[in-house]
Amino acid sequence: MAQSIHEFHDDPRNAGIRIWINGVLKPRAEATISVFDSGFVLGDGVWEGLRVSGGHPLFLDDHLDRLFEGAKAIALDIGLDRAGLTRAIYETLAANGMEDGVHVRLMVTRGVKRTPYQDPRVTVGPATVVIIPEFKVAKPETLATGLSLFTVHVRRGFPDVQDPKLNSHSKLNCITACIQAYTAGADEALMLDPHGFVATCNSTHFFIVRRGEVWTSTGDYCLGGITRANVLKVCREAGIPAFEKNFSLTEVYSAEEAFVTGTFAGVAPVRTIDGRSIGAGRPGTTVARLQDLYRGLVERDLQFRSGMLLA
Repeated sequence: MAQSIHEFHDDPRNAGIRIWINGVLKPRAEATISVFDSGFVLGDGVWEGLRVSGGHPLFLDDHLDRLFEGAKAIALDIGLDRAGLTRAIYETLAANGMEDGVHVRLMVTRGVKRTPYQDPRVTVGPATVVIIPEFKVAKPETLATGLSLFTVHVRRGFPDVQDPKLNSHSKLNCITACIQAYTAGADEALMLDPHGFVATCNSTHFFIVRRGEVWTSTGDYCLGGITRANVLKVCREAGIPAFEKNFSLTEVYSAEEAFVTGTFAGVAPVRTIDGRSIGAGRPGTTVARLQDLYRGLVERDLQFRSGMLLA
């Protein structure tokens, strides 16, 4: 049975979590927004997913950079600065007694509308800011065995249609790709760019390993992935040749290894693509090394953030 890389084992503690909504912490059952909210009506907003370790949101500066960049692109006033959002995240974690094994969804919409219509000028009041923290980690069995991917017909489009650099609430193209993939019995969708080159997956970024080199797409048609950038960073630091380039499915099928990256699961191996085994059909040595290098980078970021709070 196909399973998303975002699958997790249910944690009973999540039933009692408190969710931050516009400065108020509310029990899960009471954490609601208006049916006139721009996010509900139109998917008008931006968001970030954050992994928490040692009580700290990892790579927080990078996530906030992307959030504010997206908000500016769609002329959305978040209503809080970086320091205010940072305080809100830590307040939410503290209220829930959360330290490790936590994922946070930070969401910002344009706010409540006086009527359900797309024009931003019919919005009344400030933006809606929501912080949902949950105890959840990627299933270890999925990380151990690897994912199966299926190449879908849904393409990653040109930025003049919907800029793939925007981490917006509007994800219908990725949802359609996801549906096609799991209907085909795969775990995740592999998406091509408008020219037929490999772009990304529906919810993660895609890499292959060929002759000791790590390849990923040019990045022209995918979100500016933070884990993606961090994997390229550890490759450079470790002397592993890594390239952002165009490549085709033919080169994917003959790769020695493949993997995906994302905030939730980190570095996750891929075992099959379109029914073809990748390499030996199980996690390889390069992926294992990159998982170790990425864990080291996480530890460095955690030490940096802990030092900042102590300073």
